[in-house]
Amino acid sequence: MGVGKSTVGELLAQRLGTSFRDTDADIVASEGKEISDIFLDDGEPRFRELERAAVATALAGHEGVLALGGGAVLDAGTRGLLAGLPVVYLSMEVAEAVRRTGLSVARPLLTVVNPRQQWKQLMDERRHLYTEVARVVVATDERAPEDVVDAVLDALELRKA
Repeated sequence: MGVGKSTVGELLAQRLGTSFRDTDADIVASEGKEISDIFLDDGEPRFRELERAAVATALAGHEGVLALGGGAVLDAGTRGLLAGLPVVYLSMEVAEAVRRTGLSVARPLLTVVNPRQQWKQLMDERRHLYTEVARVVVATDERAPEDVVDAVLDALELRKA
């Protein structure tokens, strides 16, 4: 959350001369409501169903840069679909998350008394899944989006000569 998946993804797609797609945006478009509203109205299990379907559809039909929601890797089937693809895990520490997002209640999984602690717990639960599917890990702390894109291009050896 707040790591810059959409911003970095769009910039990366531009640099590579390809298209960009965000599965969270796909869900919002198909459901006609924000993700936070889906969580509140329909519950997290329903959102995860929508997420699984959105990721599978995007992976089957999109050949450009794809941004996935932070919880997409919780599904074993999704992790299987990502196997062998050039997945990049954009990492961020809690202090940077606070700086970027303020860990506000606009994030549905952080509507708790202590959002910093909840963010850390979510990352502790998910980090091994992110590294499992990722070909490379790129730290985003204190980096401008353009610098993150440069690091991704270097890590994936995609820099054009």
